[in-house]
Amino acid sequence: MRRSFPSLSVRTRLTLWYSGILLAIVVTIGALSYSWLRVGLLQDLDASLLTVAQVVKDTGSAAREAGDHEMLLRELLGPELYDKFFQLLDPEGRPRTSPPARRPYPLALSAAARARAARGQNTFETVLLADAEPVRVLTLPIVREGRVVEIVQVGMVLRRARATLDRYLDTLTVLIPLGVALAAVGGALVAQVALRPLDRMTRTARRISAEDLSQRVERPRTGDELDRLAETMNDMLAHLEQAFAQSRRFAADAAHELRTPLAALRGSIEVALRGERSPEEYRRVLASGLEEVERLIRLSEDLLLLSRSMAGPEPTRAVVDLEALLLEVFDVGARLGQTAGVTVRIEGATSATARGDVTALRRALVNLVENAVKYTPRGGKVELSLTAAGGSAEVTVADTGIGVEPADAERIFEPFVRLDAARSRDTGGAGLGLAIARSIVVAHRGTLSVEGRPGSGSRFTIRLPLVPA
Repeated sequence: MRRSFPSLSVRTRLTLWYSGILLAIVVTIGALSYSWLRVGLLQDLDASLLTVAQVVKDTGSAAREAGDHEMLLRELLGPELYDKFFQLLDPEGRPRTSPPARRPYPLALSAAARARAARGQNTFETVLLADAEPVRVLTLPIVREGRVVEIVQVGMVLRRARATLDRYLDTLTVLIPLGVALAAVGGALVAQVALRPLDRMTRTARRISAEDLSQRVERPRTGDELDRLAETMNDMLAHLEQAFAQSRRFAADAAHELRTPLAALRGSIEVALRGERSPEEYRRVLASGLEEVERLIRLSEDLLLLSRSMAGPEPTRAVVDLEALLLEVFDVGARLGQTAGVTVRIEGATSATARGDVTALRRALVNLVENAVKYTPRGGKVELSLTAAGGSAEVTVADTGIGVEPADAERIFEPFVRLDAARSRDTGGAGLGLAIARSIVVAHRGTLSVEGRPGSGSRFTIRLPLVPA
């Protein structure tokens, strides 16, 4: 069984990341500084050894005895010779002087140093003496008349240099953890202060429910990511509030639309059952009830189509010939217009194709044509057209009907919306035709808009992305 552990908070993760990165940086800087200090100390030691070796070389054979030579060097170098010792070798590497009393072990001459000395080159190296103590040694050849006559070796114990490096390493070992710990505490405080607005937003978001979406998250107004997050959350809450309000209004309107025919159907049946009726009267009651049932069926079908189209596009789409589709819709519109005394014609049509569901697109166009014929007075006209430009196809349905106020151009696409007496229930609709048309077009990644003024007709335009030929 897998054990689940509680996840760390953002504040804790930020602190851990900050501390880990800081630790890596400080350790890297400490290692580099330690290396540079070591290199610097060795360079200083080498320079000091070279100074002593040059003095030994310049004194020549003034004193061959080690004691005399060392006494002479002490007079010349003073404290510079305090922690150093030297020896003279013949060209073959054999000692010519005995080691000083303070350093009884002779300095070693490595094969590499002897080879370089034979070529007249200096050699700096670190060697271990008999007591396993590291010594920095300079091997310097004395060349006269083109040949090596003597070899000078100057050494210095690395005890003090190593002690300095050890103290520096101890200091780093103490200061690095202490600095990282203090930085972690500071990082935690900074993260707490920085994330305090996020905590307030979280508390506010927890108080918001579907029943009350009017509350908004307080913006810190700092212009940073948290400010943009609060603004985004407020926009999302505004959209949710609008969507919930539309959903409630839709449910209420749908219930109202369903209740009216049901009430009429119930009333006619109750009246028929109050007494004996003739067959003709029963027939009239049944015919009236059948009309209400048909109206309920149309309304339920419209609601089902609207919910499906609002759910989004279908996963599979076919290429639709919009010109052929427009001709089919024109045939339907011509029959509707003949009954209503309205002329329906095609203004112009170009060849264009789009990807989508031909049945749904036909329903959207038929709804627009039915709406145009329904609200156009007898003797008016409805014109259809199809154009293609800029990667999109435009299908327009223009009429000479009652028109629409510019302020109501968006409201007429809401379900169950009737803006005036002309758009009443007496026309036979439930106010779903335009809503269904727009939801179908939007599901096909298109747009549906309307232009018009009261008394001067309306112009509905569908824009759909073209499919390349």
